[in-house]
Amino acid sequence: MKWMKVLPVVSLVALWATAALAQDPVKVDPAHYKLVFENASVRVLTISYAPGASSKMHHHPDSIVIPLVTSNVRFATPDGKSTDSELAKDSAMYAPAGNHNPTNIGKSPISALLVEFKGAAAGTATLPTSRPGMTMKTLADGPHGAAYLSTASASFAEPVGTKHDFDQVVIALGPSPLSLSIDGKPAKTTWKRGDAEFIGRGVSHESRNTGGQPANMVIVAIK
Repeated sequence: MKWMKVLPVVSLVALWATAALAQDPVKVDPAHYKLVFENASVRVLTISYAPGASSKMHHHPDSIVIPLVTSNVRFATPDGKSTDSELAKDSAMYAPAGNHNPTNIGKSPISALLVEFKGAAAGTATLPTSRPGMTMKTLADGPHGAAYLSTASASFAEPVGTKHDFDQVVIALGPSPLSLSIDGKPAKTTWKRGDAEFIGRGVSHESRNTGGQPANMVIVAIK
């Protein structure tokens, strides 16, 4: 009759799994959170809220949010407290893992990208402080990675076979003349504001500015 003792444990594990799933914003609030892509390193979501809109209490792991417009947000937490924050356009904020319920308290819609980090422990890769042909300004920094406001000069180019020892998410801040080919695949040459691409560590790629003018982007580098 040992199975009778095991059954309550199995049921409890199932309940815990269900509770964890219910905290996923994509599951509990698909109107405001949509999946862009997901892999072993990160999950990237779009966030959109109309003025006055509120979510449901949900969970994020360590993450970096990149607002595409200036946003005024009230973050309510399970302890009954709340914090009001203004998130500037084209900035970034590192947030440790936790539960919250955001509300758009501004007069305009919220539009942002969220890069969620996977893995309980931070990586050990050394992140760049500079790159040839690119200016970089640190916007946010945390245990799992950092976000940089990056401007590729008109002459920026990474030759075929370029590799880095860190993962990166490239987010366009506007129509961009950047050509990016990853692992020999056809190059992405058309970018609109908020488009995101992932370049894995050690993955061969080629990129260059084809427009003859600087191209702005946010690069989230993952350790």
